[in-house]
Amino acid sequence: MMKKIIFRAAMILMVLIISSTGLMAKSQITDKKITDAVEDELWLDKAVPSYTIDVVTVDGIVTLSGTVDNILAKERATRIADIVKGVRSVVNDIKVTPPALRRDSQIKRDVKAALMTDPATDLYEVGITVDNNIVTLTGAVDSWQERRLCETVVKGVKGVKGVDNRIIVDWPNKERSDSEIKQEIKKTLDWDAFVNNALIDVTVKNTKVKLTGTVGSAAEKNQAMLDAYVTGVQSVDTTQLEVNSSIKDKDLRGSKYVNKSEKEIQAAIKEALLFDPRVSSFRIVPDVEGATVTLRGTVDNLKAKHAAERDARNTVGVRSVNNRIKVRPNEQPKDKDIENMVEKALRRDPYVESYEITVNSINGVVDLYGKVDTIFEKYRAADVAARVNGVILVDDNLEVQHAASSYIYDPYVDSWYITDYYGDQYRSIFPSKVDWEIKKDIENQLFWSPFVDADQVTVTVNDGEATLSGKVDSWSEYYAATENAYQGGAIYVDNELSVK
Repeated sequence: MMKKIIFRAAMILMVLIISSTGLMAKSQITDKKITDAVEDELWLDKAVPSYTIDVVTVDGIVTLSGTVDNILAKERATRIADIVKGVRSVVNDIKVTPPALRRDSQIKRDVKAALMTDPATDLYEVGITVDNNIVTLTGAVDSWQERRLCETVVKGVKGVKGVDNRIIVDWPNKERSDSEIKQEIKKTLDWDAFVNNALIDVTVKNTKVKLTGTVGSAAEKNQAMLDAYVTGVQSVDTTQLEVNSSIKDKDLRGSKYVNKSEKEIQAAIKEALLFDPRVSSFRIVPDVEGATVTLRGTVDNLKAKHAAERDARNTVGVRSVNNRIKVRPNEQPKDKDIENMVEKALRRDPYVESYEITVNSINGVVDLYGKVDTIFEKYRAADVAARVNGVILVDDNLEVQHAASSYIYDPYVDSWYITDYYGDQYRSIFPSKVDWEIKKDIENQLFWSPFVDADQVTVTVNDGEATLSGKVDSWSEYYAATENAYQGGAIYVDNELSVK
């Protein structure tokens, strides 16, 4: 009898040791595990050719090498690696090799057309030179955000291998004290739902900003840098802003997610809209009721409407956005001219230029017809069309050849929100894995995500449908958990998480 008791106790002890070892192995983030996680995220993303990219991790620093056919894919690979837990920084050595070399004169013509067609950059006086497919931009704009937008538009032209952005920022009002700049940066960081800034210190000297302290992910570090470029800032130094994913989420967040009043949320959204060059020139009124925001006003292009919704959604305290903004172009082009501009914009784009897409416009409502390979390309085509002057609505009828996998929205990676065009229309219909595999993969996605505290979320799966329960700290975490569940293979997600 005694032998049986000893044997049973030994077996229980062994099980406990194995279980605890498994938990320790999962929580211990090694370079090898980081490499695997980055490769998994690249493979899941249909806009990046993961099979041509190599990943190496040393002491949390990820180096990407290989080739892609456009500069947008190269930069997207960096943003994808940034969101993986444990990544301290990313060195991107990927080479851009367009499938067909284009003459510099062709690229210059298309870059000029892209800047002129985009309603947010059409009035900027930007100088353009092209040498060996590298575009150099010169001129002056009023903000760092406008400077960055010009660069983004140019990178969306097929054949561009690099951009040398020499545009200077000529502030309309140069008289700003260091203390004013510091307070504005701290306020911007406080209201950004995707930066946990409790451990970030801000110093400003002679309008030069230095961010020090700790954040939880490389993606947050990059976002904090972008937030710091407020009016009057000359430069932002983040070399002493450390990335440490082992620090507890509650320490990184601090008091970020305490209850906010409706007036506070409204003021923060107005501030965010002022910084966005796509919407800053329009009068948009955010009405806040509880955690729901209703946007009202008029803009002259569809992309501005979508950008305003994204700005509101990314504000702390916002649960949902009801977008009632009206699109009213200042001068409505003829439908034939709109069709021509959209067709040219699609042909310039490195992601969708190879597809035969038919464009039809009726009173500024653009219909897209044809076939594309992936859900991402369908979204991309709609977004390209939305950035053309005169387009007030996009009805995307493009057929997707390979729609077996879900489209996963990532706020650090994507420039549009998943519901801008289709809502949840493109999710998996049939489970590709058994329930226990889906559960394991969802838990893995939650573990590697910098958005979600995985310890707060319980996952159950039944016939491919996942249920999430527990408590999280913010609405951004709530929605990110949903995306993680779809990414893990769920065909439907019942999100029963409560927001503390």
